[in-house]
Amino acid sequence: MPLQQDAECPSCEETRTFYRTAATSLHLGRKTKWRCPECGFGYVEIDGISTLSA
Repeated sequence: MPLQQDAECPSCEETRTFYRTAATSLHLGRKTKWRCPECGFGYVEIDGISTLSA
């Protein structure tokens, strides 16, 4: 599992490198929390489904 990934940050309004802040296994799949170091915006990803676009 990668420790960082590039994604579009809605707060910064540009592509940033997000860093993994936490990860755990749930009955739904793998839950991973990501955070933008520039602005502090964070999102959650569960088994490949992200809250980033929500």
